[in-house]
Amino acid sequence: MAVSHAGKHYRTTREILTQITGILIIIPLAPFICRFIQPVMLGEWNIDLILAIIVSIIFVRLLTWLIKPMVFAVFIVLFALLLFNQFRDRYTFNNVFNDYKSLVKQTWTVREQKEADALSLNPHLFENVYGKTTRLVKEKVQFQDSVVRNFSVEHSLQYFKEYEIKYGLLTRYFSLFKYVNVNFKYVPDAQKDEYYATPRETILNGLGGDCDDHSILMASCMMSIGARCRIVIVDGHMYPEMYVGNKKKFDVLQQAIIQLFQDYDIHRIYYHENNGDYWINLDYTADYPGGPYMNDKVRLVIEL
Repeated sequence: MAVSHAGKHYRTTREILTQITGILIIIPLAPFICRFIQPVMLGEWNIDLILAIIVSIIFVRLLTWLIKPMVFAVFIVLFALLLFNQFRDRYTFNNVFNDYKSLVKQTWTVREQKEADALSLNPHLFENVYGKTTRLVKEKVQFQDSVVRNFSVEHSLQYFKEYEIKYGLLTRYFSLFKYVNVNFKYVPDAQKDEYYATPRETILNGLGGDCDDHSILMASCMMSIGARCRIVIVDGHMYPEMYVGNKKKFDVLQQAIIQLFQDYDIHRIYYHENNGDYWINLDYTADYPGGPYMNDKVRLVIEL
């Protein structure tokens, strides 16, 4: 009887440990699987991580049902892999935590911030504005220049490789944005002498220049790898914007920004929208794509 009781106690303990181990497997496995699932939107709700959690639960349950002892082996392998990656700067414990944090931000914290200005309310005011500034800026935007193209390709591959399957070209655009934003250094023009540098000049001089040099550089680089851009001139400032597309594409882009720029305290994604077309800010004054505009007293929009 004592043996039977001990055996029953052992089976109960093993069952509890198996269930706990299964949960510990699901926690890091779900965000890892999520990186290979295309963004899934249910209305305005992002549910791809939830789907990844369901897939992880099904996997663990099947594992428990078919080969129960393998649950412990899978947990050991998964933990060892995360520990190994911790020293290789790959998918680590921090990534697991940040991916869950991103889900919370996407769902409950971050809100859209449409800028209500003359550009959004009446874009026709700006459609046919041609002048010296428009002509000069368009001449300087040179996205087919070999130096610009090579620079853009190199740095579009520098960051966010682990999210490429999930977000596709957005990872390339945001990698390039991050490199330029981190390394661009503000250098003013001579007083009363506005100089518009070509993107080749700005690259070769070490990414130094003022707001118009940055705008021309960012727009040219983004366009050289397939993005569509425009340049907006406001009171005392110039900045580039990237075309997103419709609301569905904007929702995916918003999710990507929150996940890829986890180090920043993001509460709003700023954008312009008219007739269902969305544009986001790529200014150097913003730490992340879609960051706050410096000001929004729009004077001119230069379509490229």
